[in-house]
Amino acid sequence: MLLDEYIQNFLIYLQTQRRYSERTVITYRKSLEKYLATLTAAQAPLESFSEMNIKGFVWDMKIKQKLAPTSICEHLAALKSFGKYLVRSKILDKNPADAIPMPKRPKRLVNVLGQKDLAENKFDKLEETQEPTLPQVRARLLLELIYGSGLRISECQNLTWDRIDTSAKLVRVLGKGNKERIVPITESFIKRIANYKQMQLQAGHIPTVTGLVFLSEEGKPFGLRTLRNDIHDLLRSIGWEGKASPHVLRHSFATHLLENGAEIMSVKEMLGHSNISTTQVYTHVNAERLREAFKKTHPRA
Repeated sequence: MLLDEYIQNFLIYLQTQRRYSERTVITYRKSLEKYLATLTAAQAPLESFSEMNIKGFVWDMKIKQKLAPTSICEHLAALKSFGKYLVRSKILDKNPADAIPMPKRPKRLVNVLGQKDLAENKFDKLEETQEPTLPQVRARLLLELIYGSGLRISECQNLTWDRIDTSAKLVRVLGKGNKERIVPITESFIKRIANYKQMQLQAGHIPTVTGLVFLSEEGKPFGLRTLRNDIHDLLRSIGWEGKASPHVLRHSFATHLLENGAEIMSVKEMLGHSNISTTQVYTHVNAERLREAFKKTHPRA
């Protein structure tokens, strides 16, 4: 078998055995195809997946293409995962990508909104001026799911009605790798979800129990761009001038929980992180925010 055939089998394995999302599989495919494109042989054999070739691939991305460390890490992670698959399948004895270190990513502070920025009365004032439209109600629901419960925008997009339990005040979330987690929902979400369903009925769309929550009036799923734009427009409407994205709201969710005394392991579970190190970035955010507050307010700072 040629290298590209092994790659196709690996991608099928990710979909069928590991149950990775379509988006993740596409990302892996692009990275592996990028690697294949650097090989000189038109039909590369398995031996082309070697430590020397991988080093050359990383060098090309860094020196010639001048890709950011984050992008290089993403491509290299796909190669490492592919190599692990080959070893597990007893196709190779050793993963040639294991010896290649990941580039150091620059430490960046996470952009978050303050707790006062996201106070509920800020949004209520918007609704007092005019009767909210269906897109505006949808945007508030998204805000409550992302900032109120820590969901990813893709998790909101795939949310179905049967996963929402308003009596228990919980939502079952299908996250990365099809891993399910259960997180609390806010009182504001519970109040608004009933109104949202009623508005959908009035618009002529009848929600089904197992159907998606976020459907257009034509009954079609919303794309991620539409849902991101909902959040962008909502944050701009309250005067937020920073980056206005769903991920900023998720960052704010985690940061505010930790600021108010939540245990980091609880935050990890609610965010759906597989590794505690991913969640720990928010402890650094809190420390930096405290340092900034100290510098601005203490007479001896």
